[in-house]
Amino acid sequence: MNSVAAAARAVLDAGDPGAKIKAARAAARDWRLGRLEHAFDVAMPDRPARPEFPELLPPNRMPKRGKGGTERGRIALIHALAHIEFVAIDLAFDAVGRFGGEFPRGFTDDWMQVGADEAMHFALLERRLKQLGSFYGAMPAHDGLWEAAAATAHDPLARLAVVPMVLEARGLDVTPATIERLAAGGDTATVRILTRILSDEVRHVRAGTTWFESACIRDGCVPETTWQALVTKHYGGLLKAPFNDSARDEAGLTREYYQALAVP
Repeated sequence: MNSVAAAARAVLDAGDPGAKIKAARAAARDWRLGRLEHAFDVAMPDRPARPEFPELLPPNRMPKRGKGGTERGRIALIHALAHIEFVAIDLAFDAVGRFGGEFPRGFTDDWMQVGADEAMHFALLERRLKQLGSFYGAMPAHDGLWEAAAATAHDPLARLAVVPMVLEARGLDVTPATIERLAAGGDTATVRILTRILSDEVRHVRAGTTWFESACIRDGCVPETTWQALVTKHYGGLLKAPFNDSARDEAGLTREYYQALAVP
């Protein structure tokens, strides 16, 4: 029987977007059907495979894309969101393969489902780009998400603190306003996609918070202050308001976590 770590590694080793989606769906399905052994006998790569395009630039070299008010701006926005979801596939499966052995089986259950969700999100956004006459890879993208993964590759608590509880939680804050702008512009197709993504991301942040708190209880540390110390060390420590407090509360990420690090 193939191991869950080998299946996760296969996702990370797939550079072509279509191949990555296929590998992600296969891994999640095989895990759900009991076809994968809960074993961690394969190491995760330092960096996942990537397609030739999009060109990856440092965040400070990325062109300004605006807020989606023009046709080109809307395509740039959707392309940026598609890239986030593409990298998020790797983030979920890397968490399984790298850290799954340090948690109960439920951790693998959750992050396999997250990975399948991210693959579906990317597929929806990629298809939307094609409907608008573009494609994933048509514009540059930045590598900040994977840089956060690399910075926390040594520590499961740090990974949970930064990736789901900071980066994905930021999506909870900004996506509602994006949905409103697109709805005002009449783009109901993209609105439907982002509404689905927002609902799923609440569950993803909740998974991150739940497993973070579980590990803190196991290790005898206080979740909120431990999170603040890890975010300060590995992310930079400052979180920009405003926050979607209701969505964060639904995900278990209460103000006690982030208020001390908030800036206007």
